[in-house]
Amino acid sequence: MRFRKPIWSAKERRLTRALTIYDLRTIAKHRTPRAPFDYTDGAADSEVSLSRARTAFEHVEFHPRVLRDVSDVDVSTLMLGKKSTMPLGIAPTGFTRMMQTEGENAGCAAARDAGIPFTLSTMGTRSIEDVAAAAPDGRNWFQLYMWKDRERSMSLVSRAKAAGFDTLVLTVDVPVAGARLRDVRNGMTIPPSLTLRTIGNAIPRPAWWMNFLTTDPLKFASLDSWNGTVAELLDSMFDPTVTYEDLRWIRQQWSGNLVVKGIQNVDDAVMAIDAGANAIILSNHGGRQLDRAPIPVHLLPEVVKEVGGRAEIHVDTGIMHGADIVTAIANGAKFTWIGRAYLYGLMAGGKEGVDRSLEILRSQMVRTMKLLGARSLSELEPGHVKFLSKL
Repeated sequence: MRFRKPIWSAKERRLTRALTIYDLRTIAKHRTPRAPFDYTDGAADSEVSLSRARTAFEHVEFHPRVLRDVSDVDVSTLMLGKKSTMPLGIAPTGFTRMMQTEGENAGCAAARDAGIPFTLSTMGTRSIEDVAAAAPDGRNWFQLYMWKDRERSMSLVSRAKAAGFDTLVLTVDVPVAGARLRDVRNGMTIPPSLTLRTIGNAIPRPAWWMNFLTTDPLKFASLDSWNGTVAELLDSMFDPTVTYEDLRWIRQQWSGNLVVKGIQNVDDAVMAIDAGANAIILSNHGGRQLDRAPIPVHLLPEVVKEVGGRAEIHVDTGIMHGADIVTAIANGAKFTWIGRAYLYGLMAGGKEGVDRSLEILRSQMVRTMKLLGARSLSELEPGHVKFLSKL
């Protein structure tokens, strides 16, 4: 009999016990007040889009190939001209330091250490320059919302270019904010409000409040400050008049890679590429905008058939397991993106929690590929995956 070496660090113990992204979610929910946790965990209206996206990944049947040498599996890929150690990146997320105070600094550092890209949101809580300083040797991207104030929007693009960000991600599915009912019910404000309800919810979570109250105040990638609800902030900024003419104009202003995020049908995929996109992300915004929107992974084969040779096709929404990534790649995606899966790790344990979320997804992906008999991403094909049902 051999005794297991004790783990003295409470953080290391809880992260070691987390074997899945859902385990990290459980830890995150225990450690984070309701309003910021629900901002991450929730979606729009009845949250049907998010539920369907996760169900779509679960309702697949894998068809393995046997008697293959899978002693060495390579999950790296060349994406938009640069190597990524796996076909997974950290998607843009807003108000990140409200979830856990390390915020984007933890995300970009973990992405750098893992050899994958990190995307800073326009609504991020660290500035472009902060992220560049935190991970100067990382592959940092910037995500842009076109605001009503176009000059201000493009000043962010100029700052991203000056800071060495090589890719611009334009999000196109937000003419207005989605109906995020959990945020409304929680009275979600920026910064978080101290009320009898929030104080009561914080009592069993003193570590979160101590970190929040004793670290530097929230500041944003794109604005100096805000006092009000999340919905009020978003609706005051987003521009419902943005068109493909604006996309073509942005293409002229930006010399690096341009990625269009929020594509939900074949026609828009074609038009975005015609307007100059180097890659598109099939996404329904994690279910946070239009409820009952198309399921990105179900849309994937049709888009690949139509435009797969003209630009890279990426996918997000609903990814909670490495097998979900394998499913997307087998059906023609070049790359995938996570938001909630990264934030659950962040809330569970800061930078180390993000590291753990990426470790979990990578190990699940490698194991799934070995069981499928695939030694590299190029060996994955539609025949490996069958969708049992399409909602």
